[in-house]
Amino acid sequence: MPQTGFFSAYADRLSSVLATFDWTPVAQLAQAMHDAWAAGQQVFFCGNGGSAGNAIHLANDFVYGVARTTGGGIRALSLSANSAVITCLANDEGYDKIYSEQLAVQARAGDVLIVLSGSGNSPNIVSVLERAKVMGVHSYAVLGYSGGKCKALADVAIHFPIDDMQISEDLQLVVGHMLMQWLCANKPKAVAQ
Repeated sequence: MPQTGFFSAYADRLSSVLATFDWTPVAQLAQAMHDAWAAGQQVFFCGNGGSAGNAIHLANDFVYGVARTTGGGIRALSLSANSAVITCLANDEGYDKIYSEQLAVQARAGDVLIVLSGSGNSPNIVSVLERAKVMGVHSYAVLGYSGGKCKALADVAIHFPIDDMQISEDLQLVVGHMLMQWLCANKPKAVAQ
């Protein structure tokens, strides 16, 4: 049986990041999502690998779980979810365009984009942030490591400077679940029941 010290050390690293983080950019994202929800605007998520899984998970939480009423949730969509669209765009336009091409069709000015990336350097994540800027879509990036290119490209970077991919991905869900609970407790008047 493994020694428990390994697992304690992992928990300590995660706890240390949580205990020392400045949560101001998360509060900014919470307000942006609240405003988008109240206005009926769209919120988009995307990421690669584990971050893509997190993007799909969080879109689910905001479509239904945040309101738990038919038609009451946020208009949330994960650009990572449709394998037919992703493989078509990867084949025809290149993998670096799989999210920016979707955003170009789906988004409108004033919508919200939330990218999830450990490194902050994935070409398709950089590309979708660039597209968001051109379209007037508000962009937020939940990042690990140095934050990469995305740290400067996003309107607001939620940057956890830890060189650990698994903890970076854990933190994506922590932020998402914090947002969900805050929004659930602070529903816009138009959807509050």
